[in-house]
Amino acid sequence: MSSPQRQIAFIGAGNMASALIRGLLRAQFARPQDIAISDPSAERRELLAHEFGVRATVDNQEAAQGADIVVLAVKPQVMGLALESVAPAIDGHQLILSIAAGVPIARIEKALTHPTTALKPRVVRAMPNSPALIGEGATAIAAGRFATADDMELARAIFASVGVAVRVDESLLDAVTGLSGSGPAYAFLIIEALSDAGVRMGLSRQSALELTVQTILGSARMVQQTGQHPAALKDQVTSPGGTTIAGLHALESGRLRATLSDAVERATERSRELGRPQGKGEA
Repeated sequence: MSSPQRQIAFIGAGNMASALIRGLLRAQFARPQDIAISDPSAERRELLAHEFGVRATVDNQEAAQGADIVVLAVKPQVMGLALESVAPAIDGHQLILSIAAGVPIARIEKALTHPTTALKPRVVRAMPNSPALIGEGATAIAAGRFATADDMELARAIFASVGVAVRVDESLLDAVTGLSGSGPAYAFLIIEALSDAGVRMGLSRQSALELTVQTILGSARMVQQTGQHPAALKDQVTSPGGTTIAGLHALESGRLRATLSDAVERATERSRELGRPQGKGEA
C-alpha cells in the first residue's frame, strides 16, 4: 500500500515505534522522508534516524505539526505530558493512533479537544504485542467516538504491516492485553518447558529447542491455514491408547487448560487495575 503523500509522526521512539516504522517502510506505506519521530533520548533519535532515514526531533509539537497520522507511542505514565505538548498541533484532520496500554480513548479525546473550537479528535486505540518486532504481531484496534470507517481501515492497514490486526470494542482491550498482549510470555514459557522436558528425556539442548519451536510454529500454522478448530486437529493426532492421549491426560491432570485460562483472566484484571485513574486530574 503506497502512500507517499501521507505524513506520519511518532511521539515516542521505543521498540514498538521502531517495529511500526520498519513495517510501514517495508510495505511501502510511507517513505522515510514522510516520517518524523520525537523522543527525549538523543540515543533513540539518532538510532532511528540512522537506521530508517526518518526525521528526528526532541520536540513533540514539531514532530506532529503537519502530520496526517500521529502515533502516540509513549509510556502510559508520560501520556499526559505528551498530549499536552502535541495538542497545539492537532486541528482535527489528523488520525490519532495510541498504543499506550491502559490509557482510555476518552482521556485522549478530552486532552486534544480545544474548549473554544468544535474540534473532534479522531482517535483509534491499539494493543499490539511484542512479535510485531519481527513482523508477526497480533494487534487489536478500537475506535473512538469520532473515528470514521476510513480511519479504522487506515489503522488496520498500519498494524497489518507488522502482523495481523482485528477490530474490537474498547471495553475488550483489557482482555486483549491479557490474551495476546501477555500471550507471548505464556508461549515462551511453554516452549521452555517442552524443551526442558526433551532434554530430560535425553535430547540435546539444541535439538530439543529446535524441535519444540518448529512443533509450536507448525501447529499454529495448521490452525491458521486449515481453518479447523484446534480440538479437531488435536483429535487427528490422538490415537486410542496411544502416546498422545497419555500425554494429554497428564496435561489435563496438571490443569494446563484451567491454568492458562486463569493466566489470561489475571492479566486482564491487572490491565484493568493499571488503567484506572490514579489521581483527581485523570479522565
